[in-house]
Amino acid sequence: MIRRGKTTDAAAHDGARLREGLIDPNNTAADVWGDTAYRSAENERYLRGIGKVSRIHRRKPPGRPMPRRTAQANAAKSAVRARVEHPFAHQKRVMGLVIRTIGIARARATVTIANMAYNMKRWCWLDRHNLPA
Repeated sequence: MIRRGKTTDAAAHDGARLREGLIDPNNTAADVWGDTAYRSAENERYLRGIGKVSRIHRRKPPGRPMPRRTAQANAAKSAVRARVEHPFAHQKRVMGLVIRTIGIARARATVTIANMAYNMKRWCWLDRHNLPA
């Protein structure tokens, strides 16, 4: 289920959005998963400060191959992240979501409606399969 979202223009850097309310305070899970765009010293300090454990991918060192341990750790993190990214891939592929609007308010409304539609579809699937949400 999609719990929170932030709609920005395409030029906005993803990593800077982490501290703008993307972390749900009602979510009791301690782990935070993300791609390399979210890894920064500021974000790591922020996550420690709110009692969360960073499971954010590490970047490849510039001009050198990625250390084997780092690659293995990233691969393990990717197994979880793939499940987190699934709703957004579904919105693009199955729902045909492409945002081409003039103005951030219209884009925000489009994304919010798409998130609601995905959540309703997911809720119906969970209800049919009698699985805990």
